Amino acid sequence: MKDADTLSRFLFENAGIRGNLVHLDASWRAVLDAHSYPDAVQEPLGQALAAVALLAATIKFEGSLILQVQSAGPIRTLVAQATNARTLRGLARWQGDVPEQGSLAERFGEGRLVLTVQRPNAKPYQGVVPLEGADLSAAIEGYFSESEQLKTRLWLTANDQRAAGLLLQKMPNQGAKDEDWERVEMLAGTLTAGELRDLPSEDLLYRLFNEETVRLFEPEPVSFRCGCSRSRIEDTVKMLSEEEVDSILAEQGAIEVTCEFCNREYRFDPVDTRQLFAATTKHEPPQTRQ
Repeated sequence: MKDADTLSRFLFENAGIRGNLVHLDASWRAVLDAHSYPDAVQEPLGQALAAVALLAATIKFEGSLILQVQSAGPIRTLVAQATNARTLRGLARWQGDVPEQGSLAERFGEGRLVLTVQRPNAKPYQGVVPLEGADLSAAIEGYFSESEQLKTRLWLTANDQRAAGLLLQKMPNQGAKDEDWERVEMLAGTLTAGELRDLPSEDLLYRLFNEETVRLFEPEPVSFRCGCSRSRIEDTVKMLSEEEVDSILAEQGAIEVTCEFCNREYRFDPVDTRQLFAATTKHEPPQTRQ
């Protein structure tokens, strides 16, 4: 499929408005392969992955952007992460039956939306707002309106084969006029979910903005990649006390850890755990006689 697993940036010349388009195919199906999600959970998870890919592309940074929804309703947790290298991962947790055609409130209940920017060797930046709006797009738009004071619009869609999204944003300090923003926003509002999923980026932009001067940049590849590794799991195991580890080994014979994002399993037998703790145990020097 054309534009599979790509992110495309575009710019409205002389209008101070930028946009991003993303199409997730193999990267989205890799997320679905890790867990069996009902359709009612698949849709918002795919939308969240498309959204975080779009939002990460608006930031010049090294690190990752994490979008989290935490709530008390049927879908309890939604996590989507994108890095500056255009890699993605995500997961959802739910309880009971999730309404197939439910609103944001019906699927999630009362909750909050959290956006976190993580950079190497820097304190994370985090913004938190109540989970409000007709859908996930509206909730994210509300975040930017309340926390960033930056006019932002998103259109998101997902099925079991493709997740896709469109973002429009007023560029900070670029002198964008209200009438330009309102016109572009109105044109984008005619977009259908089917067009967003199926039309190639160039065709979609022509369909919406053929009377505007739009510059489309070369697409960037997007891929699924989980950040787990054996060394990171080892660090998690070492957070347990040796007594706790010995108790698990006595009961189960080994410590088994499964990554929530990719379902990869890591196994530590008694020899492995002894090596872990031997590397971190500090021995006191022997006392010398006076």
